[in-house]
Amino acid sequence: MTAVRRELFTRHPENPLLTAEDWPTPVNVVFNPAAVVVGGETVLLARVEALTGISHLTVARSANGVDGWRIAAEPLLTPDAGIESEKWGFEDARAVWVDELECFAITCTAYGPAGPAVYLATTKDFLSIERRGIVVNPEDKNAALLPERVDGKWILFHRPTTGFGVMHPHIALSRSNDLVSWSPPEVVLKPRDGAWWDSLRIGVGPPLLKTEHGWLLVYHGVKETVGGAMYRVGLALLDLEDPTRVLRRGPDWIFGPQAPYERQGDVGNAIFPCGMVHDSSSGELRLYYGAADTSICLATAHLDELLETVLAA
Repeated sequence: MTAVRRELFTRHPENPLLTAEDWPTPVNVVFNPAAVVVGGETVLLARVEALTGISHLTVARSANGVDGWRIAAEPLLTPDAGIESEKWGFEDARAVWVDELECFAITCTAYGPAGPAVYLATTKDFLSIERRGIVVNPEDKNAALLPERVDGKWILFHRPTTGFGVMHPHIALSRSNDLVSWSPPEVVLKPRDGAWWDSLRIGVGPPLLKTEHGWLLVYHGVKETVGGAMYRVGLALLDLEDPTRVLRRGPDWIFGPQAPYERQGDVGNAIFPCGMVHDSSSGELRLYYGAADTSICLATAHLDELLETVLAA
């Protein structure tokens, strides 16, 4: 009997690609990386949790995006002494090339006593970085910038976690003329009620991908189970001209924890994608994700199949 396929992404046989054992210094775990291509190489901006428990962001490069990783000796983004809003570290970066700025925009979470906040930085080469600072105040996280303006404004997807009416954290967006001042959040996608796989909270995965059908949103959803939280991945499609308008939302999760390295770790049963590379010539999507908050892994899919799935929703 042929096995029924229930996932759209296929795990790479070399998983996990990167673990704490690969790092040049002693660390606890490496996970949740941004992913881009620079000069033909795959560049990951990994969250690295030090033995202090505080995270920083470090670059790893590979010619083929699978092995032969070269890990930077020093972090690209680490807390500056005396800055309260980032004293507890940086987490969960997303990165996207922005033609208008002629650089990559990095969004991540800065963590301090006031709580998590959305932080913005830019870079051309992931060798040096320009810090732009907090752009959305605590408590907020899971941020990704669209690569181009919509109706003349920059669009930032993020997840407010406090405030009136926020019981189950949802995906929102804010708009800006200057990447500094941002409008109040507008609701884009909410967790579903009841026993759904994405009923507890949801958040943006990697930066959204522009397609002829709309902005493709790969998002993570969480369900509370008797055994604890379960993190899975789903799809939605947003209107190109009005990204608050959800055109389609897939009912099923398309990728969830099954392998031992996804089931067991610092946070078990967690697949958390922050980076996705699209090969426009082949249509392949390479999804880089944190597994169990412990390692960095890779899964692949074809863009056409994802679009076919979400358009059928």
